[in-house]
Amino acid sequence: MNFQHTQAAHCESGVISALLTHHGLPLSEPMAFGLANALAFAYIPIVKLGGQPLIAYRLPPRSIIKTLCKRLGVKVRFHTFKDPITASNALDDLVEQQILVGLQTSVYYLPYFPEEMRFHFNAHNLLVYGKRDNVYQISDPVFEEAMEIAPRDLIKARFVRGPLAPKGLMYTIESVPESIDYPQAIRAAITKNVKVMTGAPLPVIGVRGIRYLAGKIDKLKGSAKEQRLYLGHIVRMQEEIGTGGAGFRFIYASFLQEAAQLLNDPVLEKASDTMTEVGDHWREFALLTVKECKRGETIDRQRIADKLRDCAERENALWQDLKLWCQSFQK
Repeated sequence: MNFQHTQAAHCESGVISALLTHHGLPLSEPMAFGLANALAFAYIPIVKLGGQPLIAYRLPPRSIIKTLCKRLGVKVRFHTFKDPITASNALDDLVEQQILVGLQTSVYYLPYFPEEMRFHFNAHNLLVYGKRDNVYQISDPVFEEAMEIAPRDLIKARFVRGPLAPKGLMYTIESVPESIDYPQAIRAAITKNVKVMTGAPLPVIGVRGIRYLAGKIDKLKGSAKEQRLYLGHIVRMQEEIGTGGAGFRFIYASFLQEAAQLLNDPVLEKASDTMTEVGDHWREFALLTVKECKRGETIDRQRIADKLRDCAERENALWQDLKLWCQSFQK
């Protein structure tokens, strides 16, 4: 198969970008991420990771692939399986036909990941582009070079149990449109993202969700150890799980920059610069939180909360500007 491995910032946006490019629809990772209106924020206390609430900085797993393909008119086929043998045979059939295959897996059971990078996250996306000497050839977007994995290890990674269990999920591109109306797609995607960040009905989603988390930090109770565990979890969710809050903001900033060039739009160019600054402030929030957690017995929770509120207000100002930009096309 004539396939070129490329490294990306995030697994799902990287995989779908590579898949579509392989099928004759060149698309950068930032453009894939942005057209999927994937940027988000959600504080979800009913879903736990290691006993702590889920904090998401993007839409749920598979949303990038499904939303992007629907918006562009791409036909993608998803397959899940009840047993590993059927799943392995189905994958082998596609590989023999030299069809590029996307898989959902668990990071923890991928042996080519360094041990310190493995954690129980079951929605990691990768591509299988070949099989040689009974070993699968893997294009994992988070690595600089292509990888290999034994069938036994890949089966384990595809059929792990727990939250977001893959159930052997694999997906392939069936067709791509001959042309794309990128201006229309960009406007539709940004409009949807504005609604997610500013118009969600629940107070734990979007900009309101960021403010909500700041309030939780301000009122944090328990021992100093418990507070450190909670605050450390926030930083891990932001900076280590997937691409993290700041990382996703930087990807979206690149999308806005690319969109500005396509549309020759100075408003989007300015928004790109602002979103980069927003990402910088998220990184500063993470650094401040870590420093406070390393102090003595006392943690300045208000200082941390105020920094997070600053992130919220900066994002809100940006999304309000983009909201006005969207409205200018609806008149």
